Amino acid sequence: MSGRTLTVAQALVRFLACQYTERDGRRQRLVAAMWGIFGHGNVAGIGQALLESGEMPFVQGRNEQAMVHAAVGYARQSNRLSAHAVTTSVGPGATNLVTGAALATVNRLPVLLLPGDVFATRPADPVLQQLEVPYAGDVSVNDCLRPVSAYFDRITRPEALVPAALAAARVLADPAATGAVTLALPQDVQAEAYDWPEEFFAERVWHVRRPRPDPAELAAAVLAVRSARRPLLVAGGGVHHSGAEGALRALAEATGIPVASTQAGKGSLPYDHPADVGGIGHTGTATADELAGTADLVIGVGSRYTDFTTASSTLFAHPGVRFLNLNITGFDAHKLAALPLVADARAGLEALTGALRGHRVEHGYESRYADAKERWEHRVDAAYDAPDENARPTQPQLLGALDRLVTGDDIVVNAAGSLPGDLHKLWRTRSPDQYHVEYGYSCMGYEIPAAIGVAMAAPGRPVWALVGDGTYLMNPTEIVTAVQENVPIRLVIVQNHGYASIGGLSEAVGAERFGTAYRHREPAPSRTGRPQGGAYTGAPLPVDLAANAASLGMRVIRASTVRDLREALAEARAADRPTCVYAETETADTVSGAPPAQAWWDVPVAETATRPSAVKAREEYDRQAAARRRHL
Repeated sequence: MSGRTLTVAQALVRFLACQYTERDGRRQRLVAAMWGIFGHGNVAGIGQALLESGEMPFVQGRNEQAMVHAAVGYARQSNRLSAHAVTTSVGPGATNLVTGAALATVNRLPVLLLPGDVFATRPADPVLQQLEVPYAGDVSVNDCLRPVSAYFDRITRPEALVPAALAAARVLADPAATGAVTLALPQDVQAEAYDWPEEFFAERVWHVRRPRPDPAELAAAVLAVRSARRPLLVAGGGVHHSGAEGALRALAEATGIPVASTQAGKGSLPYDHPADVGGIGHTGTATADELAGTADLVIGVGSRYTDFTTASSTLFAHPGVRFLNLNITGFDAHKLAALPLVADARAGLEALTGALRGHRVEHGYESRYADAKERWEHRVDAAYDAPDENARPTQPQLLGALDRLVTGDDIVVNAAGSLPGDLHKLWRTRSPDQYHVEYGYSCMGYEIPAAIGVAMAAPGRPVWALVGDGTYLMNPTEIVTAVQENVPIRLVIVQNHGYASIGGLSEAVGAERFGTAYRHREPAPSRTGRPQGGAYTGAPLPVDLAANAASLGMRVIRASTVRDLREALAEARAADRPTCVYAETETADTVSGAPPAQAWWDVPVAETATRPSAVKAREEYDRQAAARRRHL
């Protein structure tokens, strides 16, 4: 075989530029761009290779975790058919990837991580930023990435890159196995030259398969559906990843089976479709949760069944309830002792619809959930309504103002805090990809970088990153990247002076909102600077997040009333550069207007305590926990 002499880093960049995915006749780059922050562990290897090749678009990041979030946002918006890579230096640059990698793998979303590593040849021990492990000479900090990666390899010799790169591409493109893929690259090996076979750089197309269901599993599934009187379908993220929204609609319209959605699956049907009953679980709607409580068959499509979805195993209360799980992975298809239907979501839904021809749920069942759906929409209207245009908005009123403004073109990104609960219950999703809430890992700091990735995958569409003040303070750094690249994301900062979601949870579990408010401590700290006790019950901190966002290059519009907010959101939507809307919201529970949780979530409460709040919370916990069951 003829060869080409390149460094390992040059060969890797060249290889990645030649990888494609194909599904349903559409071909695209598997790795469309690379994010990076350079240090001594990758500047002379990957950095030089990117400069020399010119084949891989490069995006300069500010924080390693944030770069992974941006890549994940891009991959999700691309339905996992295209991904981004992330290159970092050794040491802290590499360990900063761990949170982003966990998020990607938990959510089954592809991202390629290329952290630098310590010298493979060990010319000096230890080198700068090397972790020394007395009992294992081959361990580096990059081993932290093993448990959060769908595939991990360390390239200690040039020729090892060939099988490792092929394996990495395979996992990135595999809908059943994808997640964070890590190739740790020792800094000396990155720069080492090798004579590579030309075949390594040939264009390679990875076909993304759509496996159809096994005939026996399909027959069992059809029998289960035909035998059920109160079936409920739970749409998970796999519906979107498969592009199965049309197939789901066809099944719902043919059978009348109502469709609830997880956080990842919301938007599988538009909110105004007659069969859509909204979010399910702890953050779900009363309509969906009441149906779940009486369902005798739960049909999960592309769902992982987290505790938020199952209300910590208390939601599906029918004594004879059974589960039918359509999933591309056998691991998820068998959860809850279900009848498995291991297949691609679209292929499986199409097969079910065809096999169920002529079957429909009872008319009375459809009528009941249609009436419940209408009642819930009135509750949404009430939460969104703002009778006083000159008052400070509540968080639901902020969502209502945005709801009135957007179209199906807009994409809303969120991940953590109290917003996911309000969004799951209240947001009226108009298009399959409008709702982008990362709730598998619920990672504070995801929203701003992810919005950049989403905007890169959907150029020209308005992309909104909704963040609370706690989330903003976690990770605002990629605002600078948005400004540098002129990615016109719309950032909405909801200032409520603390961790609002955890504050509410703290109160519910008897912890009395301890340590959740962004306020001065009372009494003041001693002269030594050490706290003297007391609680954070003083005045709000004099922190101006709007000024901070402006200092990072964003245009900022402040909104203090409902009227201001509506005008500011409209102005931001029309903007052609990164723009921030900053709004302080009313936080008192008595005026928030959001419907409370419609189902339980298991957060263990202190079994013994002296404070009355904790004692009372434990009594309620024991009452709720008694409803838990194992589905066998």
